[in-house]
Amino acid sequence: MRKTLAVAAAISVCTLTTAPAEAATLTTKGTGWNLTSRLGVTSLSPSRSYTVTFATAAMKARYTPYLTAAVDQAKAVGVKLALGGVETVNPAKCGPVGHVQITEMYRPLRKPGYSQGMPCPHPPKGVGIGGIAAIDSEYFDGSYRIDTYVVRNTVVHEMLHALGLDHPNVDLDKDGVVENFECVATSYGNKPIMCDPNGGYRTTVDMGKLTGFDLNGLKALLANARVQGVR
Repeated sequence: MRKTLAVAAAISVCTLTTAPAEAATLTTKGTGWNLTSRLGVTSLSPSRSYTVTFATAAMKARYTPYLTAAVDQAKAVGVKLALGGVETVNPAKCGPVGHVQITEMYRPLRKPGYSQGMPCPHPPKGVGIGGIAAIDSEYFDGSYRIDTYVVRNTVVHEMLHALGLDHPNVDLDKDGVVENFECVATSYGNKPIMCDPNGGYRTTVDMGKLTGFDLNGLKALLANARVQGVR
Protein backbone atom coordinates (compact mmCIF):
# COMPACT_ATOMS: atom_id res chain seq x y z
CA MET A 1 0.00 0.00 0.00
CA ARG A 2 1.37 3.35 -0.97
CA LYS A 3 0.70 7.04 -0.94
CA THR A 4 2.78 10.04 -1.98
CA LEU A 5 5.46 11.31 0.40
CA ALA A 6 4.22 14.31 2.32
CA VAL A 7 7.43 15.62 3.90
CA ALA A 8 8.98 18.92 2.87
CA ALA A 9 11.74 18.77 0.28
CA ALA A 10 14.39 21.35 -0.58
CA ILE A 11 15.17 21.66 -4.29
CA SER A 12 18.72 21.61 -5.56
CA VAL A 13 18.98 24.06 -8.45
CA CYS A 14 20.31 22.79 -11.78
CA THR A 15 20.97 24.35 -15.16
CA LEU A 16 19.15 23.06 -18.23
CA THR A 17 19.40 24.02 -21.88
CA THR A 18 16.09 24.81 -23.57
CA ALA A 19 15.03 26.24 -26.87
CA PRO A 20 14.22 29.95 -26.44
CA ALA A 21 10.60 31.09 -26.29
CA GLU A 22 9.28 27.62 -26.99
CA ALA A 23 5.54 27.15 -26.56
CA ALA A 24 5.70 23.61 -25.17
CA THR A 25 2.65 21.39 -25.19
CA LEU A 26 3.14 18.76 -22.51
CA THR A 27 1.22 15.52 -22.03
CA THR A 28 0.82 14.66 -18.36
CA LYS A 29 -1.46 11.62 -18.35
CA GLY A 30 -2.62 8.76 -20.51
CA THR A 31 -4.04 5.26 -20.33
CA GLY A 32 -2.57 3.63 -17.23
CA TRP A 33 -0.09 6.39 -16.39
CA ASN A 34 -0.04 9.81 -14.78
CA LEU A 35 2.77 12.28 -14.15
CA THR A 36 3.29 14.16 -10.89
CA SER A 37 2.38 17.48 -12.46
CA ARG A 38 0.62 18.55 -9.25
CA LEU A 39 4.14 18.76 -7.75
CA GLY A 40 5.49 20.48 -10.83
CA VAL A 41 7.30 17.47 -12.34
CA THR A 42 6.47 16.99 -16.01
CA SER A 43 9.63 15.57 -17.56
CA LEU A 44 12.97 13.81 -17.17
CA SER A 45 16.10 14.96 -18.93
CA PRO A 46 17.17 12.42 -21.59
CA SER A 47 20.82 13.28 -20.95
CA ARG A 48 20.91 13.55 -17.17
CA SER A 49 22.10 10.58 -15.13
CA TYR A 50 19.75 9.48 -12.36
CA THR A 51 21.19 7.30 -9.60
CA VAL A 52 19.38 5.25 -6.95
CA THR A 53 21.20 5.48 -3.62
CA PHE A 54 20.57 3.90 -0.22
CA ALA A 55 20.70 5.12 3.37
CA THR A 56 22.75 2.13 4.57
CA ALA A 57 24.76 -0.75 3.16
CA ALA A 58 22.14 -3.14 4.51
CA MET A 59 19.42 -1.33 2.55
CA LYS A 60 21.54 -1.42 -0.59
CA ALA A 61 21.93 -5.20 -0.22
CA ARG A 62 18.22 -5.65 0.51
CA TYR A 63 16.72 -3.47 -2.21
CA THR A 64 19.13 -3.87 -5.11
CA PRO A 65 17.63 -7.24 -6.15
CA TYR A 66 14.14 -5.69 -5.94
CA LEU A 67 15.04 -2.81 -8.24
CA THR A 68 17.40 -4.33 -10.80
CA ALA A 69 14.82 -5.45 -13.37
CA ALA A 70 12.88 -2.17 -13.23
CA VAL A 71 16.05 -0.10 -13.55
CA ASP A 72 17.06 -2.11 -16.61
CA GLN A 73 13.62 -1.54 -18.14
CA ALA A 74 13.84 2.20 -17.48
CA LYS A 75 17.25 2.32 -19.14
CA ALA A 76 15.88 0.45 -22.15
CA VAL A 77 13.34 3.22 -22.83
CA GLY A 78 15.92 5.99 -22.48
CA VAL A 79 16.09 6.97 -18.79
CA LYS A 80 19.74 7.12 -17.73
CA LEU A 81 19.06 5.35 -14.46
CA ALA A 82 21.55 3.31 -12.45
CA LEU A 83 21.85 1.67 -9.06
CA GLY A 84 24.40 3.44 -6.89
CA GLY A 85 25.88 3.27 -3.43
CA VAL A 86 25.29 4.50 0.10
CA GLU A 87 24.77 8.08 1.24
CA THR A 88 23.11 9.92 4.11
CA VAL A 89 19.38 10.42 3.56
CA ASN A 90 17.37 13.17 5.24
CA PRO A 91 13.67 12.44 4.55
CA ALA A 92 12.87 16.13 4.97
CA LYS A 93 15.32 17.33 2.31
CA CYS A 94 16.17 16.32 -1.22
CA GLY A 95 19.63 14.99 -1.85
CA PRO A 96 22.03 15.78 -4.71
CA VAL A 97 20.60 16.50 -8.16
CA GLY A 98 19.79 13.28 -9.98
CA HIS A 99 19.66 11.10 -6.87
CA VAL A 100 16.71 8.87 -6.02
CA GLN A 101 17.28 8.15 -2.35
CA ILE A 102 15.92 5.01 -0.67
CA THR A 103 15.50 4.79 3.11
CA GLU A 104 13.35 3.01 5.68
CA MET A 105 11.02 4.54 8.24
CA TYR A 106 8.52 3.15 10.69
CA ARG A 107 5.08 3.90 9.25
CA PRO A 108 6.05 6.91 7.10
CA LEU A 109 2.36 7.78 6.74
CA ARG A 110 1.52 6.76 10.32
CA LYS A 111 -0.46 3.84 8.94
CA PRO A 112 0.63 0.20 9.14
CA GLY A 113 1.92 -1.11 5.84
CA TYR A 114 2.09 2.20 3.95
CA SER A 115 5.29 3.42 2.28
CA GLN A 116 5.88 6.85 0.72
CA GLY A 117 7.66 8.31 -2.25
CA MET A 118 7.84 11.71 -3.94
CA PRO A 119 9.95 13.65 -6.41
CA CYS A 120 11.67 16.85 -5.36
CA PRO A 121 8.77 19.25 -5.97
CA HIS A 122 8.70 22.08 -8.51
CA PRO A 123 12.14 21.63 -10.10
CA PRO A 124 13.30 24.18 -12.67
CA LYS A 125 11.31 23.90 -15.92
CA GLY A 126 9.51 20.87 -14.46
CA VAL A 127 12.45 18.58 -15.23
CA GLY A 128 12.78 15.96 -12.49
CA ILE A 129 15.92 16.06 -10.37
CA GLY A 130 15.26 12.97 -8.24
CA GLY A 131 13.49 12.42 -4.95
CA ILE A 132 13.06 10.24 -1.88
CA ALA A 133 11.36 6.92 -1.16
CA ALA A 134 10.68 5.82 2.42
CA ILE A 135 9.86 2.13 2.77
CA ASP A 136 7.86 0.99 5.80
CA SER A 137 10.27 -0.90 8.07
CA GLU A 138 7.38 -3.07 9.29
CA TYR A 139 7.74 -5.20 6.16
CA PHE A 140 10.94 -6.64 7.55
CA ASP A 141 10.66 -6.66 11.35
CA GLY A 142 7.90 -9.28 11.50
CA SER A 143 5.21 -6.91 12.75
CA TYR A 144 3.30 -6.63 9.47
CA ARG A 145 2.41 -9.51 7.17
CA ILE A 146 2.82 -8.67 3.52
CA ASP A 147 3.18 -10.83 0.43
CA THR A 148 6.57 -10.90 -1.27
CA TYR A 149 5.21 -9.63 -4.57
CA VAL A 150 3.61 -6.66 -2.83
CA VAL A 151 6.90 -5.68 -1.16
CA ARG A 152 8.82 -5.90 -4.41
CA ASN A 153 6.22 -3.95 -6.36
CA THR A 154 5.99 -1.36 -3.59
CA VAL A 155 9.71 -0.62 -3.59
CA VAL A 156 9.66 -0.10 -7.36
CA HIS A 157 6.44 1.94 -7.09
CA GLU A 158 8.08 4.35 -4.65
CA MET A 159 11.20 4.68 -6.81
CA LEU A 160 8.96 5.65 -9.74
CA HIS A 161 7.22 8.26 -7.58
CA ALA A 162 10.64 9.81 -6.99
CA LEU A 163 11.23 9.93 -10.75
CA GLY A 164 7.91 11.67 -11.42
CA LEU A 165 5.16 9.09 -11.91
CA ASP A 166 1.93 9.39 -9.94
CA HIS A 167 -1.01 7.04 -9.29
CA PRO A 168 -2.99 6.41 -12.50
CA ASN A 169 -6.25 5.50 -10.73
CA VAL A 170 -9.39 6.54 -12.61
CA ASP A 171 -13.13 6.44 -11.99
CA LEU A 172 -13.78 3.21 -13.86
CA ASP A 173 -17.23 2.58 -12.39
CA LYS A 174 -18.36 6.17 -13.07
CA ASP A 175 -19.63 6.72 -9.53
CA GLY A 176 -17.88 10.06 -9.22
CA VAL A 177 -15.13 8.77 -6.93
CA VAL A 178 -11.63 7.62 -7.85
CA GLU A 179 -11.04 4.71 -5.50
CA ASN A 180 -8.30 2.33 -4.41
CA PHE A 181 -7.51 -0.41 -6.95
CA GLU A 182 -9.54 1.44 -9.60
CA CYS A 183 -7.05 1.22 -12.47
CA VAL A 184 -7.00 0.02 -16.04
CA ALA A 185 -5.60 -3.48 -16.60
CA THR A 186 -4.37 -5.69 -19.39
CA SER A 187 -6.46 -8.56 -20.72
CA TYR A 188 -4.57 -10.73 -18.22
CA GLY A 189 -5.65 -8.51 -15.33
CA ASN A 190 -2.28 -6.87 -14.75
CA LYS A 191 -2.56 -3.32 -13.42
CA PRO A 192 0.15 -0.66 -13.58
CA ILE A 193 2.73 -0.99 -10.83
CA MET A 194 1.83 2.64 -10.05
CA CYS A 195 -1.80 1.70 -9.32
CA ASP A 196 -2.80 2.60 -5.76
CA PRO A 197 -2.50 0.29 -3.95
CA ASN A 198 -0.77 -2.96 -4.83
CA GLY A 199 -0.47 -2.74 -8.59
CA GLY A 200 2.02 -4.64 -10.71
CA TYR A 201 2.66 -8.27 -11.53
CA ARG A 202 1.92 -10.90 -8.91
CA THR A 203 4.02 -13.79 -10.19
CA THR A 204 7.44 -14.78 -8.86
CA VAL A 205 8.96 -14.32 -12.31
CA ASP A 206 7.57 -10.84 -13.02
CA MET A 207 7.04 -9.15 -9.64
CA GLY A 208 8.89 -5.85 -9.49
CA LYS A 209 8.89 -5.40 -13.26
CA LEU A 210 7.28 -2.43 -14.95
CA THR A 211 4.16 -2.97 -17.01
CA GLY A 212 3.69 -1.40 -20.42
CA PHE A 213 1.57 1.29 -18.75
CA ASP A 214 4.44 2.32 -16.48
CA LEU A 215 6.94 2.30 -19.34
CA ASN A 216 4.64 4.60 -21.28
CA GLY A 217 4.71 6.98 -18.33
CA LEU A 218 8.52 7.08 -18.36
CA LYS A 219 8.47 7.60 -22.12
CA ALA A 220 6.10 10.55 -21.62
CA LEU A 221 8.49 12.14 -19.12
CA LEU A 222 11.29 11.93 -21.68
CA ALA A 223 9.07 13.07 -24.55
CA ASN A 224 7.97 16.17 -22.59
CA ALA A 225 11.61 17.15 -22.11
CA ARG A 226 12.20 16.92 -25.86
CA VAL A 227 9.10 19.02 -26.53
CA GLN A 228 10.62 21.67 -24.24
CA GLY A 229 13.96 21.44 -25.99
CA VAL A 230 15.58 20.06 -22.84
CA ARG A 231 18.56 17.85 -23.54
